[in-house]
Formats: sequence, C-alpha cells, structure tokens
Amino acid sequence: MNRIFVGIDISKQRLDWCIRPLGLQGTVASDPAGLTELLQQLAPLADHHPLVVIEATGGFEKPVGAALVQAGIECCIVNPRQVRDFARALGQLAKTDRIDAGVLALFAERIKPEPRPWASEERQQLEAFLARRRQLLDMLVAEQNRLAQSRQPAVSKSVKAHISWLRKRVDQLDRDLDGLIQESPLWRVQENLLRTVPGVGPILSRTLLAELPELGQLSHKQIAGLVGVAPYACDSGAWRGHRRIWGGRAAIRAVLYMATLAAVRHNPLLGAFYRHLCQQGKPKKVALVAAMHKLLTWLNAMAKANAPWNPQSALSPQQPTFTP
Repeated sequence: MNRIFVGIDISKQRLDWCIRPLGLQGTVASDPAGLTELLQQLAPLADHHPLVVIEATGGFEKPVGAALVQAGIECCIVNPRQVRDFARALGQLAKTDRIDAGVLALFAERIKPEPRPWASEERQQLEAFLARRRQLLDMLVAEQNRLAQSRQPAVSKSVKAHISWLRKRVDQLDRDLDGLIQESPLWRVQENLLRTVPGVGPILSRTLLAELPELGQLSHKQIAGLVGVAPYACDSGAWRGHRRIWGGRAAIRAVLYMATLAAVRHNPLLGAFYRHLCQQGKPKKVALVAAMHKLLTWLNAMAKANAPWNPQSALSPQQPTFTP
C-alpha cells in the first residue's frame, strides 16, 4: 500500500469518513473535538501520504480543510456535481452520508484530483468581503424592484430606508476592501498592474486576486477552462453542434461578464474585436463571451510576465506576450 485516500462527507452535525484501500469508516462530531478525533485517526497513516477529498458545502468545509492542511495533510475540495456524476457512473444511486463518504474516497483513489493551495487568512477575508458585497447587491436589487411595485406609502418608506442602509453597507465594504488591499504590498502591486488595462475596474481586479490565485501560473487555455469561458465542442459523427462554455467558477465569470460589457466600450482593442465578431454575423452574446476570453487571456499574460498593459503586445493573434 503506497498511498491512502480519504473521503469526508460534511454536514452541520457530523463528519462521516472513509479510508481506502483500508476500508475503514467512522463518524465524528462536526466540532473542534470531532476534528481532533479525526486527525488522531489519520496521524498513524501519515507515512502513506493521505489525500483527503471533501465537497464544497457552502462554508462547512472550510474549518475541516483548514485543520487538515495545518496538520500537513493534502486536502482537495471538489464540486459536488462531479462526485454525484461519478457515483451515477458507478451505478451508485443510493445516497446516505456513509455512502457519500465511501464515494468520495473512491473518487480520490480513481481520479486523484490536484489539491489547490489553501487560501491564507488574508485571502479568505478578501473572499468573504467580496461574497458579502455580492449578497448586499442582490438584496439591493430586490428592494429596488419591490419599491417599483409598492403602492403603499408606509411600505415604500420602509423599503427606501432599507435601500439607503444597504447602499451605506456597500460603501463601507468598498472602503474595507480598499484597506485590505492597501495593507498588502503584493496585492497592491498586482491590483495596480491589472487595472492598467482600460475597462478593468476594482471589482474585477479584486475578484481575480481573491478567487483566482492561479492567474499568471497557467496557460491561456487552462485559465479559460478554470473560469468557464472556454468553448467546448459538441460533435458526433457528421453532426457538428454549437460550441458552448461549461463549468468553471461562476462567481468570477459573472464579474468578468459585467467588466467586459464596460471594457468593450472603453478599451479600443477589445471593442474592435467585439465589433468585428458582430459584423461577421456572430450573436452578440457569443461575441461578448469571446471578448471575455480575450480579456482574461490578456490579464493572465500580464500577471505571468508581471508587466503592465501594452496595446502592441496585446495584438498577438494567439498568446500575447507582455514584457516588463
């Protein structure tokens, strides 16, 4: 036995775990004492380099992953849809916490997903601020829609007061984000670098810093696939289907979409690229996704070379090469 693989199914109350190929299974409480007990179970197996796979569960996975990484154990957080599709492919239709832990362990053994570097405390705080900002903006849009539909003065007054409060909280979060970026010399330099591209604002640059640490470390094809702006083929025999984007990190893609809407108006090169595709008969949304892909390619190349925006370097039809 060269290596062991661990699957942990996480719920609010408990952690179900399974170790392959040993076939060991168990359950501990989802609290600090339970985590300590789980780490004690894994400690004697450290020589077998355990790889732990857990699912993204809306935040419950973070303390578990942090405890494992601090103990020197490789941990990978995977998309629950991928694991569910894997289980269906195996014919495993039943679903319980114990079964899910076994499926996660088997997924780790067969697929061997690559562990991502665990986010630092500062990066987690930046992610939390950005997530909270998105939540406040969602509430703000909902309240504005309610105000437009309200016919009762008392209700309208209440909604307006809540809208005012939400706007103040968004402004405060923006100030907190500014402070967090300015406190980090590395982030400050990286943000200033990304914002040299016309049309790139603070929300896109900070989202990339927080949620795409791989920027500048992967090829342009890999980074496009990671974000979910890479078109995938859909062909069979003589039939040729439409290429579609699929998967990726939805939060980054949503921010990139809004940023590209602005960039095609304020960035001459990106605007010309977008209009050229539209003139060729491409649907506007297809042209916009292609512009998202190109903008991300530029930002990735700039981060890789640690070089600011240069229109001449960006004109390369394939992979642009920026120079410091």
